[in-house]
Amino acid sequence: MLKCGSFSANSSTDKVGVFAFPGVPEGSCALSAQAPGFASVTQSFRLAAGHAMHLTITLSPGARSEQVIVSATRTPTRLADAPLADVQISGEDVQTSPETILDDTLREIPGFSLYRRSGSETANPTTMGVSLRGLGASGASRAVVLEDGLPLNDPFGGWVYWGRVPSAAIESIEVAEEGSSSLYGSDALGGVVQVLTRPAASSALDMDVSYGNENTPDISLWTGGGAGKWDATLSSQLFHTTGYILVPPAQRGAVNVPAGSEDASLDTTIGRKIEREGRVFGRGWYYDESRQNGTPIQTNRTAIGGGALGLDAPMGSLGSLTLRLYGEAQDLHQNFSSVAANQTSETITDSQIVPAQQLGGYAQWARAAIWHQNLVVEADADEVIGHSNEELYSSGAPSRDVSAGGRQRTIGLLGEDVVRLGSGWTISASARFDHWSNFDASLLCTSLTSLQSASCDPPAAPGPPILTPFLARQENAFSPRLTVVRKFARGFSASGSLYRAFRAPTLNELYRNYRQGTTETLANSTLRAEQLTGGEASAGWSAPGQRVDLRGTLFWDDIVNPIANVPVAASVCSSNPAPACQQRENLGRTRSAGAEFDVEARVFSSWRLTAGYQYANSIVVSSPADPALVGQWVQQVPRNSLAFGVAYSRPSVLTFEAEGRWIGMQYDTNQLPLGHFFVLDAEVAHSFRHGVEVFAAAQNLFNATYAIAAATATSPQNDGAPITGRIGVRLQLGKR
Repeated sequence: MLKCGSFSANSSTDKVGVFAFPGVPEGSCALSAQAPGFASVTQSFRLAAGHAMHLTITLSPGARSEQVIVSATRTPTRLADAPLADVQISGEDVQTSPETILDDTLREIPGFSLYRRSGSETANPTTMGVSLRGLGASGASRAVVLEDGLPLNDPFGGWVYWGRVPSAAIESIEVAEEGSSSLYGSDALGGVVQVLTRPAASSALDMDVSYGNENTPDISLWTGGGAGKWDATLSSQLFHTTGYILVPPAQRGAVNVPAGSEDASLDTTIGRKIEREGRVFGRGWYYDESRQNGTPIQTNRTAIGGGALGLDAPMGSLGSLTLRLYGEAQDLHQNFSSVAANQTSETITDSQIVPAQQLGGYAQWARAAIWHQNLVVEADADEVIGHSNEELYSSGAPSRDVSAGGRQRTIGLLGEDVVRLGSGWTISASARFDHWSNFDASLLCTSLTSLQSASCDPPAAPGPPILTPFLARQENAFSPRLTVVRKFARGFSASGSLYRAFRAPTLNELYRNYRQGTTETLANSTLRAEQLTGGEASAGWSAPGQRVDLRGTLFWDDIVNPIANVPVAASVCSSNPAPACQQRENLGRTRSAGAEFDVEARVFSSWRLTAGYQYANSIVVSSPADPALVGQWVQQVPRNSLAFGVAYSRPSVLTFEAEGRWIGMQYDTNQLPLGHFFVLDAEVAHSFRHGVEVFAAAQNLFNATYAIAAATATSPQNDGAPITGRIGVRLQLGKR
């Protein structure tokens, strides 16, 4: 729009961005330009009589309210039309974060945590399940983690290998903390975390190289480009850390060694455009990691290889079709031991090899319809095959071989309708039906001694293998969700959601036993699915000019049949009884209710301040297997968590970012208290010409000491990571 005194006129650009206003009188004028997805711009000028004037207007990408998010509706949707509680983290924020690993970066969201307080650099991979909004985890995630719509959750156990996605390849991360089974089925009980990777829009190369204490080199690389109708990307990451000794100095013994890890990832995609906006592609990936879990015997290694084929096909007035087919195979090797109470010796108890294969795919049809509607229909299927092959030991000698596992097949059908009404209303309704079955499941035991074992029933003696088949089982789930978003005048908005969600037990929970320290945990082939009913209500305000954003959310989530580890008699576990023995059971009922508050302020043009707080009252409501748990906190869930950030950006002079986290008291296994703690991470950087930036970063800057596992009569306390620092160089060639 152009205004010159009393004169006003409107115009639109042509295909190449040219616009014109004929007959404009002389005087002071103001030209305002706007476009969907971009921030509006107003430019003032003075026009002399009889003269023409040429103006160039450049629009920048819009503020948060105009950004696009895909996880909330499975199709590109303005963030302003999604539930207010949804969060988006940019790729630039990920790359310039002081943290090294993706799960640490996500902890700037107060509702995000892993099963334990420890990060994935030093934790056992089977404890890396996601918890959102105080739902807790049991190793298996209670949220689905995706990369470009494909699952990153381990197909056998539900945990996540966080090193699989190189940081340089990340375009953005989206987090939806409400139950999302209506769109994503099982695993999305508590929400979805989706990593979106960079497309090969133009030729570019990004590389991040750093080195830190604890012998920690890290290299992250992404490159991509196109020629004609073809495009390709390649990303890779190499990481190593010697780690640190988990046990405090006063409790250490000769058996305690640093818990460290190393991993390597490689991911490549080749695509070809078809017609005008369509694309077909093939993708392959490989990931390998190995870990030292705190003692010489307790080690593990995982290798994952897979690929995917995809088709994005616009069909004109008929909508668009999206097809995906994916598969992967993996092997997890892991050793367990029994450690003496004085930490001076250990004895091997279990050596496991867990092979698993997954094959799945989905077909999605989407179409923009009348009345500002967007319709989505999808059908998907997924099948997992996995077994836990164990060599069990008694007094350090092999006693029996046990192989347990089976198959799980899931078929789902979903529909969604997103309606945008006048006066700022957006209503989305989705529903999904899932059918899954467990079959071809069995326990095969070969006893090498005459010792009795509950893992080989009936009591075993040296001789031929004993095969115990498990009954085939099948279940159904119906998962609806309704979301309403309302935008008011002067930057105010509100949203509300009601939903049902579920999580089917993993093959790991059904069939795999494991031992952690002195605690042995048994599988349970009769586990039922977890069922969640919940809702949220949010309100937000954005100040004029998008300089301040405020948001508050109330949530309530009720889980029926949550899977938890319940203590049982020690003699049940094995022929070499552990001091602590437990078994996976459907607990009864848990509830997490609370509130979240977030604020973001952009001060002047260089400063950005953020803060977020979550209160989660997560308790056990009923527990038939162990009534004493009723009213107690859900383990590993803090009631209070706070995160804040301060960022200053003038790349030619200085870029600085600090992120702090305060985590309140929570309880470890057996309701042992873990005290509150505060950690501060920071990074400072300076940019040079030609896309070169040098930086220095530190995590746990004040070297805070905090427990990640409480001490017991037979196990020592484990502490979180001490201060770590690194220096590095970033290279960016081409546009991001």
